[in-house]
Amino acid sequence: MVPAEKRMNVEQEVRQLVAEILETEPGEIKDDANFVKDLGMDSMMALEILAGIEKKYRIVIPEETLPKFTDLATTIKIVKEIIAKK
Repeated sequence: MVPAEKRMNVEQEVRQLVAEILETEPGEIKDDANFVKDLGMDSMMALEILAGIEKKYRIVIPEETLPKFTDLATTIKIVKEIIAKK
């Protein structure tokens, strides 16, 4: 189980990482906004986000999980699950 303070950090850190790559403010990204349709993310941005998450948390995101990264809430949930298994 991931401690509450660590969970909060993961949410904030992933939101910040996504915002930096999308060149927007973290508060402007809604949890359920679709990365591609709503935020204009392209495949290179998606790879940059995934690489940043893997590096920051020293985790490996399984390739079959990649299509599930469609919005911020889902991305945070998956990252927390991978960290919890570490």
